[in-house]
Amino acid sequence: MTSDLLSGGLRSGLAVALAVALAGCSMAPRYERPAAPVDPAFPDAAATAAAGSGAAEGAAQRLAPDIGWQEFLGDPRLQRLVELALVNNRDLRLAVLNVEAARAQYRIQRAEQIPGLGLSASGNRQRVPESLSTTGESYISDQYSVGLGLSAFELDLFGRVRSLRDAALADYLATEQARRSAQLSLVSSVASAYLNERAAEERLAIVEQSQATWEETLRLAELRFDAGAGSELDLRQAQTLTATARADLAAARRALAQARNLLVFLVGQPLPDDLPPPLPLGEQAILADIPAGLPSDLIERRPDILAAEQSLRAANADIGAARAAFFPRITLTGSLGSASTEFDNLFDSGTRTWSFVPQLSLPIFDAGRNVAGLDLAWVRRNAAVAEYERSIQQAFREVADGLAARATLDEELAAQDELVEASQRRFELSQLRYENGIDSNLSLLDAQRSLYTAQQALLQTRLLRLTSLVDLYRALGGGWQPGDAAAEAAADAHAVSTTRP
Repeated sequence: MTSDLLSGGLRSGLAVALAVALAGCSMAPRYERPAAPVDPAFPDAAATAAAGSGAAEGAAQRLAPDIGWQEFLGDPRLQRLVELALVNNRDLRLAVLNVEAARAQYRIQRAEQIPGLGLSASGNRQRVPESLSTTGESYISDQYSVGLGLSAFELDLFGRVRSLRDAALADYLATEQARRSAQLSLVSSVASAYLNERAAEERLAIVEQSQATWEETLRLAELRFDAGAGSELDLRQAQTLTATARADLAAARRALAQARNLLVFLVGQPLPDDLPPPLPLGEQAILADIPAGLPSDLIERRPDILAAEQSLRAANADIGAARAAFFPRITLTGSLGSASTEFDNLFDSGTRTWSFVPQLSLPIFDAGRNVAGLDLAWVRRNAAVAEYERSIQQAFREVADGLAARATLDEELAAQDELVEASQRRFELSQLRYENGIDSNLSLLDAQRSLYTAQQALLQTRLLRLTSLVDLYRALGGGWQPGDAAAEAAADAHAVSTTRP
């Protein structure tokens, strides 16, 4: 009867202790989001939004986070490459593993708030010699015990454990946002690498065509020089342009090979043979009419900013844990079980045992360790504020640069188109005049060089316009379609499988 009352009292005491621990207060400062250190609107946002090409009027009503990358990138080959990269890219796989690690750490810290129970059983058999025996004769001593125990459970009266749990949760959420940021960066990197590969291949075609033209011009110049109808200046000029074309051809081949190597690296595997055929740069259907919104939208939805804010929340919670270290810490240890000198009677009446060991510890002198810990927590919190504000400023600048590029590159591209058309017509006229003996070979070579330069400039401007749209999409926070969950799940499963035998 007495043992039942004691065991009931122990259970009641544990229940009360648990309730008190769960009701513990938090000493962390109240979190307040820092004010954004940027203007409330992007510069010339209305003008730049109106400067888009009008390719997607329906999408213009949605912000970038609401537009999935499969809708933003219209090239089927590029879409397939992005899908492969989301599954196979090693940097993204590492980001997934970091999320898994942070999730496990949060679960470990959360478990500290719940009492841990353990079952123990032991047996002891020993010989007691005559010199230690109370009867003067040796004997064999047996002792068996089994019990359920609670080990060093901390009553969280001042919120230390809760603050550590909140910090671990914020760290986990920060890594989750970091993974989203890595996914968005990967999409934009694959798109940019693919566009650069397309530009490198088109540049190679321009150089090969120009080289063939200049080789023919050089052949004619050599014939005219040998016949005495041409000057040495014309010959040397033709040789100069031909040598320039050969050097450009080697550089173009190298650039194409390096662009493809980068694409393979980002995709994470050799490019399969069944990819859809590529589209030329001039036919890339990339959405241009994406509204910028407001900086407040960016703060709420861009992954790297959200990750920085979660890191700030974690640093804020760490202050609560550092403050709680100044106050008493109460831990409970208890057990309930049975003990007997005979194994057969281990669970008989009268063999029950229990113990209850509360412990109080109060720091009196620690050589300033707790003070330094609190100072360190505040410094890390202030550093997290600075990092959060810097991430906002960085995002604001990237969006502003992207909007400025979108507002001017269409006009520049149109001018480059006109320049190529004019240079092409000039070359055709110069060739006719040269063949009819009206103009010298120098005029023809100058027209060829001008056309070659204009074609290169047009290709570079076209590439810059497309890559700037990709950069703007990333800077605005990008977006995910429901279909992307399959790629994310595949990456998650692959990453998690590598951590388990």
